[in-house]
Amino acid sequence: MLLVDLRQLECVIAVAEELSFTRAARRLHTVQSGVSAAVAALERELGVRLFERTRQHVDLSDAGAALLPRAREVLSAVQAARDAVDEARGGLRGTVDLGTMISVGIVDLPALLGRFHMDHPAVTVRLRTMTTGTAGLVRALTDGTLDLAFVSLSGRGPGWAAGLAVRDLATWPMVLVCRADHRLAGERRVDLTRLAAESFIDFPVGYGNRTVADEAFAAAGIDRRVALEVSDIAAAAGFVKHGLGLAILPAFVAPEDDALRVLTIAGHPMTWKLSVATSRQRRPSAAARALLDRIESTWRDPGEPPAPGGSP
Repeated sequence: MLLVDLRQLECVIAVAEELSFTRAARRLHTVQSGVSAAVAALERELGVRLFERTRQHVDLSDAGAALLPRAREVLSAVQAARDAVDEARGGLRGTVDLGTMISVGIVDLPALLGRFHMDHPAVTVRLRTMTTGTAGLVRALTDGTLDLAFVSLSGRGPGWAAGLAVRDLATWPMVLVCRADHRLAGERRVDLTRLAAESFIDFPVGYGNRTVADEAFAAAGIDRRVALEVSDIAAAAGFVKHGLGLAILPAFVAPEDDALRVLTIAGHPMTWKLSVATSRQRRPSAAARALLDRIESTWRDPGEPPAPGGSP
């Protein structure tokens, strides 16, 4: 009689997705020896090797590749059963890991999560703020660290979203921000070709808005100089104000005051999109699906507009 426990399947999935026993153990919040023992026990039970191991690499064997989708189906079915029991007991339970990026608030997260908590007090939402932009959030969704996340896939090829289920929330134009005494300040529209000699304040590679700007300048055949990288989108305008460069920002965080001017970008229009995403590799729990629905309804309900201000 075949004896397989859920922990063994969780370990196999984690190692298969990480291709590393060390990273799999970190993801499962356990020790590497425990993951290795669970995989080895399952291999003995099945009579096959699930992974080909060398000093440098861990790869799925043919048997492991055949088992992986079935293991995911089993864990998904178990989660669905738990969700059904929780709902029968009178409400959602569990933990949801929600990812976002640092700085601005295009979603009023405290208000959104506060309303969600009032409706589902037995659900714990762990908000994870990441400094690695959308690229880091996509990795965390893929490896199971996050259940859902606010992301910006703007400017990225279709491969980026291949493993994600994405719900688009809103799109904004990106604009140029310069000082009021800059040579272009008196204009309302400017083409990228006139910016070739400028220095820019931008965000680290991996952020959605950085990707959009880099691709637009590359398409225009312009080598752009990024003189300063910042991870806080709300702070970018402050660096512009003090003469450290220009910035290309989503319109919702582009202030125009006595010291700054906001210009439309002509010729190579850029847009920045906000989405919320989950991994296609795992069925979201009932609690995660409820939070997804809350996010989408809050965003689209004209009676509850999102406050300016949460996650580029």
